[in-house]
Amino acid sequence: MSKMLDVVMAGVISGIVAYTTSKIGIAGTVIGAVLGAMLYQIMSHYIKEPLENVETKKIETRIVYTLPLIIIVAIELIYILSSLYWKPQEIFYLLENATDWALFRAIGLGLIIMGIYPLLQPDNIKKSYGYIILSVGIIKLLNGFVDANSAFVTMYADIFNEFGIIISLLVIGALSYVTLAIIQESIEINRGKEETNTQRESYEQKN
Repeated sequence: MSKMLDVVMAGVISGIVAYTTSKIGIAGTVIGAVLGAMLYQIMSHYIKEPLENVETKKIETRIVYTLPLIIIVAIELIYILSSLYWKPQEIFYLLENATDWALFRAIGLGLIIMGIYPLLQPDNIKKSYGYIILSVGIIKLLNGFVDANSAFVTMYADIFNEFGIIISLLVIGALSYVTLAIIQESIEINRGKEETNTQRESYEQKN
């Protein structure tokens, strides 16, 4: 039953990503990946949890949660390299054109959504990670509006124009920290699960 739900959820998530991509291009891929990850986590919490042990669910949740973060880190790396090499620059401009120059807005919105989840479900992802991702999301959302004609944007636009690369490095550092920390926790949970299973098997063999 649990495996069948995995197949169903994978199909639903793929459909969401495909639909959002067809509507708003690459930005839709980012948003679709985030929404798909969130949907998977919600369905895992309310449907899969009764069907399997908590440790397994936590590992799956963490893995799915890190996927959009890895995608966003990759986009940020392309942005940094775009100022140094022509090929990454072409890729970045392609991404921007595909999203009608709203790539950073989509990333910011996606990160804000992801940052809210740990605040609602701290048993799966630590709240501290949520605060970090939420903060980064707000920064990227503000970054996405630097080209908007607004008095408020004018107040901070120069910061992103002057220190855009540095800000991206900080974003990459923060998201990489969260991603690696979550992966490390997943490994520790899996190791503890394996040790528990080994102890249980040893106990059963003795008895």
